[in-house]
Amino acid sequence: MRNNIQITIIAAGLFIASCGTKSDNASSVLAEKKASLEKLKSLQTTTMADIAKLEAEIVKLDPASAKAEKPKLVSVTPLVLQNFSHFIDLQGKVTSDDIYYVTPRNGVGGQVKNIYVKQGDNVKKGQLLLKLDDAVYAKSVTQLETQLAFAKDVYQRRKNLWDQQIGTEIELKSAANNVNQLEDQIATTKEQWSQTSVYSEVSGVAESINVRVGEFFTGFMGQTPQIAIVNTNTLKVTVQIPESYIERVKKGGSIKITLPDVGKTFNATISLIGNVIDPNSRSFYAEAKLPADNALKPNQVALAKILDYSVSNAVTIPVNTLQSDEKGKFVMVSSMENGKSVARKKPVSIGELYGEGLEIKSGLQAGDLLITDGYQNLYEGQLLSY
Repeated sequence: MRNNIQITIIAAGLFIASCGTKSDNASSVLAEKKASLEKLKSLQTTTMADIAKLEAEIVKLDPASAKAEKPKLVSVTPLVLQNFSHFIDLQGKVTSDDIYYVTPRNGVGGQVKNIYVKQGDNVKKGQLLLKLDDAVYAKSVTQLETQLAFAKDVYQRRKNLWDQQIGTEIELKSAANNVNQLEDQIATTKEQWSQTSVYSEVSGVAESINVRVGEFFTGFMGQTPQIAIVNTNTLKVTVQIPESYIERVKKGGSIKITLPDVGKTFNATISLIGNVIDPNSRSFYAEAKLPADNALKPNQVALAKILDYSVSNAVTIPVNTLQSDEKGKFVMVSSMENGKSVARKKPVSIGELYGEGLEIKSGLQAGDLLITDGYQNLYEGQLLSY
């Protein structure tokens, strides 16, 4: 009955507002209309409040008349305690400390006559690598040996005369001295001759052969070594780590190394940490030794995962389920209340993030049902189904 009276009043108000006498004063008419509108809005607010009150009273007297709320379909995941680790993902390269750059023993070099090794060959210590032009030394040795034969003959003749007490001691010693000098010259020349044969001082792999027959071998062509031999038994991986991690990366820490080109992965430890920050890259140096493997080569690309944080029995969530409002960060969980699943907002404090996993420091515990799909636009207490 009261609702009918209010509707009649509203209708009367509208009729009066529409049928009022026209006034020459436009501002007066506008003011009257605004006043009428405010009265109607006030009546509308009162009416809606009365309607809501009456509906609530009717539900109490007749619960069956209440409209059933439709639950929202979501997906939930029970939270469990698990180990959580954070890694620093970096790209490095394979290097070696045991790299031997072949140079001529005489420090001068010579023209290459023969090459006995090619790039990629396994080389043993003492193996002949190059033969340089030796014509001058060969000719010198031949001449010296002829002179030596003559000097020995002269010495022998002087000695025979001396034995017969003919001649002087100085002549005998002079002849002997000539023999000794020539023998020394021959030994020196042969040693120089031997230096035209270039041997490897180490065992390893011929990493680079940058010289050809007919070229002059000095060991280096500009800044580039002409022959480099690498010992692949002492390879390591080197990486540059951003200085922001300087307190989190320590010598002896774990590092996982993947070589994508050969499809191999190694677990190692950090063997060396640099003590200087590079002013250009703002990073520091670290390295880890690799096991001997014929598939590994210097300068191969290496993907490094350095473990810098780890905790056991941690609660983790997919990072996309984290939400924020004016009060801070939160997630939505499903709570069983009065036999129904309802949405509840859980404020959380977060820890480290790695990949899609986010560590939760507080706010959640094992067994909580995290809403992982359909969590957007949920409100507190909303009915759920899954």
